[in-house]
Amino acid sequence: MKSFVIRPARSLQGRVDFPGDKSIAHRAVIFSALSSGKTSLKNFPSNDDCLATLKAFRQLGIRSVLGKDSAMIYGRGPFGLSKPHRPVYLSESGTSFRLLLGVLAGQDFRVTLTAGRSLSGRPMARVAVPLRRMGAEIKSRFKRLESKIEEFPPVTIHGGRLKGITYKMPVASAQVKSAILLAGLYADGKTRVIEPVATRDHTERMLRVFGGKRLVSPRSIYIPGDISSAAFFMVAGTLIPGSKITIRKVSLNPGRIGALKALKRMGANIKVKDQESKIRNAEPVGDIAVQFSGLMGVKIRKNEIPALIDELPVLMVAASLAKGISVFEGVGELRIKETDRIRAMVDNLKKMGAEIKVRRSKSGENIIIRGVKTLKGTRVKSFGDHRTAMSLIVAGLAAKGTTRIDDVSCISKSFPDFLKAIYSLKK
Repeated sequence: MKSFVIRPARSLQGRVDFPGDKSIAHRAVIFSALSSGKTSLKNFPSNDDCLATLKAFRQLGIRSVLGKDSAMIYGRGPFGLSKPHRPVYLSESGTSFRLLLGVLAGQDFRVTLTAGRSLSGRPMARVAVPLRRMGAEIKSRFKRLESKIEEFPPVTIHGGRLKGITYKMPVASAQVKSAILLAGLYADGKTRVIEPVATRDHTERMLRVFGGKRLVSPRSIYIPGDISSAAFFMVAGTLIPGSKITIRKVSLNPGRIGALKALKRMGANIKVKDQESKIRNAEPVGDIAVQFSGLMGVKIRKNEIPALIDELPVLMVAASLAKGISVFEGVGELRIKETDRIRAMVDNLKKMGAEIKVRRSKSGENIIIRGVKTLKGTRVKSFGDHRTAMSLIVAGLAAKGTTRIDDVSCISKSFPDFLKAIYSLKK
């Protein structure tokens, strides 16, 4: 554990470049490994989660070379993976775990996937059920969760001949959708996924970049900056007086800019400049300019949540200092992230003086926040969750007095240089 002390910032000034988007990087490694020949991944993020995916494919026989802000993947085609000699450990990366299940569903060998303590408590039936319907043999750890039986890691999968299915997802999840589509690469017939709410389309875009089911390497992929990481700086820039930040070459995927849209609705002074990509079908990229703004309360409806689920913790910080009332509807998925993020953020923000409560309604769990004039520094807990830790750092920068977080080592899961980036802007 590594504790950290945050003192208020007078302002945040300057430009910042982010490591590649975590969600895009996972998929870039996967499709590069399943295509033939080598693919260069530029602006590759060396965070714990993406390295978990890279290491997993090394165990499956894929050679890769990690450089400074880059990775070279030597693909062996869709059936070029090898049976690993031991279980594949995916640490705390839920994206690695679920997407890899989709790939392994098409491989004619048995593999066991294991996980770290937190991920071992996250549900996997949502992936296992459709993959079994396609023909994969899957065994997992079963446990009663409230009124139903749920499945958890470790998971053993024996893939092989699959059949295409039409699957209507009960819960919106880009990870589940992606796992099914990846399995669909190996299935006879058409595979179709119907979403209750549109989720991020990184997998679909990556499929087009690699030429569809043929999987032809584009040779080089630039991974734009992580928009989820950028959200912490967008919120900090709007809350801290005198701030003026430019975030460069960040992903502007339509399914990922929910936090940006929400902040604009709150009155944030944010301007976006699109950049044209040279790679056909690639992810949209642009620069985001942020200035200090007086924020107003906002209502985020349930159908908007998938586009900003990872940014909800830091948006709760923004709402705590916005004028008026903010409501976040149908946020129950936050309960089953790396930690119970509803409990983590509500408990911590209350300690800092926020007026916040959770209510149940027909749409599920709702978070209601009445903005206050100031937050006060105090002792808070990250609960070992990277997004909680980074959100509390943003809160501490905007608060009065000193804030101490019990553990910030968890930040390496997604953004190892987060504190370095903050210090480069802090005045």
